[in-house]
Amino acid sequence: MESHDQLPQPQQRNKGTTFFRTCFNGLNVLSGVGILSMPYAVSQGGWLTLISLFVIAMLCWYTGLLLQRCMETHHEKKSYPGIAELAFGYKGNVVVSIFMYLELYLVAVEFLILEGDNLEKLFPKMGFRIGSLKMEGKNFFVLLTSLIVLPTTWLRSLGMLAYVSVGGVLASIFLVACVLWAGVVDGVGFYGKDQLLLNWEGFPTAISLFAFCYSGHTVFPTLSNSMKDRSQFSLVLLVCFVTSTITYGSMAILGYLMYGKYSKSQVTLNLPTRKISTKIAIFTTLINPLTKYAFIITPIANAMENTYPCLKRRTISILLRTVIMISTVSVALLLPFFGYIMTFIGAFLSVTLSMLFPCLCYLKINKAARRFGLELIVIVGVIVTGSFIGIMGTFTSVKQVVKHLVES
Repeated sequence: MESHDQLPQPQQRNKGTTFFRTCFNGLNVLSGVGILSMPYAVSQGGWLTLISLFVIAMLCWYTGLLLQRCMETHHEKKSYPGIAELAFGYKGNVVVSIFMYLELYLVAVEFLILEGDNLEKLFPKMGFRIGSLKMEGKNFFVLLTSLIVLPTTWLRSLGMLAYVSVGGVLASIFLVACVLWAGVVDGVGFYGKDQLLLNWEGFPTAISLFAFCYSGHTVFPTLSNSMKDRSQFSLVLLVCFVTSTITYGSMAILGYLMYGKYSKSQVTLNLPTRKISTKIAIFTTLINPLTKYAFIITPIANAMENTYPCLKRRTISILLRTVIMISTVSVALLLPFFGYIMTFIGAFLSVTLSMLFPCLCYLKINKAARRFGLELIVIVGVIVTGSFIGIMGTFTSVKQVVKHLVES
């Protein structure tokens, strides 16, 4: 695909997606499970961390523009790894691909943990026993979820699931509405205890979670190339980042006002169990992971099959996808820490893919950008900021995971 010649622009304008369709697709990319952890993020860092939410949104919007500029100079590059290969050769392609697939893999793990946590809240006494083997609670639901979605991972074509998964945007808005309903109608109120203005100790966790929410850069080149008029993509990015920031910010403010420092890693786990709004919120939350899990691990399986063609045989392909599923279940059972895993993804992977790599690729491809001036100062500022978030957030998340493993 990377070697195909670019079609002439007049022909391109008659094909592709419209501005509004691309906006919807972009919002669907940015609207994910990260919204559940927004109140938890603020509870870790305090009210002032909301400033960093807006700063990270602006930085990631800007780096999205940098990727677009890289593609404008070399139209034959239609993917993020292709841009990295243009900048740094084959090694650049490999490094970016590894980060992309590792991020997808850990997001798949997060999906299973999310399902286990929320289903346990709805059905706290479920489980089974086979001889001396006993499994209940969260672990039971992680295993049950994996068995339900396993057949979807065997599909070659995921076209039917695509129609279901596009509800991600509406689901995020609906979830905010359910939390607002719980606060106003169900009597939770907005008087969360021990609200902090700023907590430096939890600041790395907060900004890492915010970074996770804006990691859509791996898909931006595809969205741009799918448009009828690519010159409008910068406006698409603006609409997507502004809209998603409003949604994330609303959830952060509402959840923290309601639960204060007692906000859990997923806001649905705080909601009153017996209220209908809670059940609606949880079921809304559960739908997306169920339908998107196959989309998450399919690129990983496809990459392995393309590398080793012998894996493309139907039975071996099914076995490969099953092994990937089993591995994600194992990780989810071993490290059932939704908030800490998301912090690690945001700090180590999302920051690298959404802040650092776009800047480095742009500087490598565009020689004019290396001249001292405002643009270079901004890019260096993004790199320094991203490096700070990455180092502090990764260290904090790994420390938290190790601590809880030792304690358990």
